[in-house]
Amino acid sequence: MQRARGPWALDSSGFTQLSKHGEWTIPIKTYVEETRRYLECIGNMRWASSQDWMCEPQILQKTGLTVEEHQRRTLENYRELMQLAPDVPWAPVLQGWSVGDYWRHAEAYQDAGIDLAKAPVVGVGTMCRRQSTTRANALLATLHADGIRCHAFGYKLRGLALAHEHLTSADSLAWSYAARRRPPLPGCQHTHCNNCRKFALLWRRKVLRLLGQPDEPLPPEPPVQRLLF
Repeated sequence: MQRARGPWALDSSGFTQLSKHGEWTIPIKTYVEETRRYLECIGNMRWASSQDWMCEPQILQKTGLTVEEHQRRTLENYRELMQLAPDVPWAPVLQGWSVGDYWRHAEAYQDAGIDLAKAPVVGVGTMCRRQSTTRANALLATLHADGIRCHAFGYKLRGLALAHEHLTSADSLAWSYAARRRPPLPGCQHTHCNNCRKFALLWRRKVLRLLGQPDEPLPPEPPVQRLLF
């Protein structure tokens, strides 16, 4: 079985769930079971996101709920995950639309007895389309100043350039989206490189340069092995 060669984190696929179904179709106990299986079989997982409820207007329209209700459900899911599996490194998520929403959600965690500064990271959601705005990056800076290790969901190159000093981590599928619309790299046999390790590592090098980090040699291709679950 191929084990993880480096640290990784588990996204809960909340945007896919809510945009397609308008609700979570994965029961919380199933999510716990699957996460524990990944921890055991793959290893080296740094954290797993809670099953959050993002607050984009189109998602609210899909669910028919309010920002406040999405925030309440996000918080309650984290609390239940911690009760069901306190051994798993769960990451709480802050959700909202306005800056004030995020602060109220942070206060709700505090009122529930949850110290966000003690979490491995705190996901900050509903930010990907606002990554270049002053308010979004000021929010991340303030959370960072409060000792919160922020993970920015969907933060692309422009957002990283503005806010990387205030982030512990970030994720984006921008590299895959770009590769899907380009011819394959020289030497690649697939139609597009949207799932290509070579393209992903070249994109990583681009990010390192953007952040002023030294280039690193690309590691050799590992032997292909199937994961058996």
